[in-house]
Amino acid sequence: MLKTTTADHSHGHSHGHSHGHSHGHSHGEGKHSHTHGSIDPEITSSERGIWAVKWSFVGLMLTVTLQAVVFWISGSVALLADLIHNIGDAVTAIPLGIAFFMARWKPNQRFSYGYGRAEDLAGVAIVSLVLLSAFITGYESIERLLHPQSLDHLGALFVAAAIGFIGNEIVALFRIRVGKEIDSVALVADGYHARADGLVSLSVGLSALGLWLGYPWADPVIGLLITLVLLRIVWDSGKTIFTRLLDGVEPETINQVRHAVSHVSAVKNVKSIQARWIGRKLHAEVAISVDSTLSVLEGAAIVTQVKDQIQTHMPYLTNVAVQVQPDVL
Repeated sequence: MLKTTTADHSHGHSHGHSHGHSHGHSHGEGKHSHTHGSIDPEITSSERGIWAVKWSFVGLMLTVTLQAVVFWISGSVALLADLIHNIGDAVTAIPLGIAFFMARWKPNQRFSYGYGRAEDLAGVAIVSLVLLSAFITGYESIERLLHPQSLDHLGALFVAAAIGFIGNEIVALFRIRVGKEIDSVALVADGYHARADGLVSLSVGLSALGLWLGYPWADPVIGLLITLVLLRIVWDSGKTIFTRLLDGVEPETINQVRHAVSHVSAVKNVKSIQARWIGRKLHAEVAISVDSTLSVLEGAAIVTQVKDQIQTHMPYLTNVAVQVQPDVL
């Protein structure tokens, strides 16, 4: 049996362009270009992840500070609740920052695949925080529906709601964009968490408007709607994160590998295909059968062709191991 492994390209991000490019990995327009061997792309993507987390943390703390000033002026309990939500969102930067930092550590004998899984665990922590926020928001909404409360200083409350919404939305767009660039599920999930908190901030302003118009039920009803949004985010993000924790991939990934192998005519049969994500790295193992009369050198040449085809069709795939077996009837 011949088993070979590709060089670790460590792209760490999905290029999102068509499969029609050459194996030279010409990225076009210099958007993702890099020179192999000069800088480890995994380190680069982790640095960019840390950079995104750091600046989103700064943006959220600025938002929290401005809202705290308005809270000190108005004394609004609703604004205090929104303030707590935004502080909670900022705190999620801590486990993500740790995960990105650990991803830079080199593999060793105990952790031979590296520490990329720490990012998936950070994603679990983030989803858990969103779920906790949903429970708190739902509980408070039901309480206010049963026991309506009056809000004072509605003008200041509108300003604080606008600050919270705009600040969170900017952070959300920033995190989601960078998360997709480096293929970080955890960072994208954290971006949606920021967006959810922005909607919570917006709901404070809408509920204040409803109270100003004489509808005391507006605040709790909007709160319940936000709870549904939070639960939807938990469901969508949780499916992706827990799928990866269980070494699952999208079925399309396996189909892409099979399609790439089919371009090598010397491959008689594809015995098995396995793939899994470890953080932002996609690993694959492929077992193929070839003519039993071929020499070892000829088998090695076929393996090279298979690896080239897979890397061409899936440039974001970090590492692929190919096993060759004789085709026996």
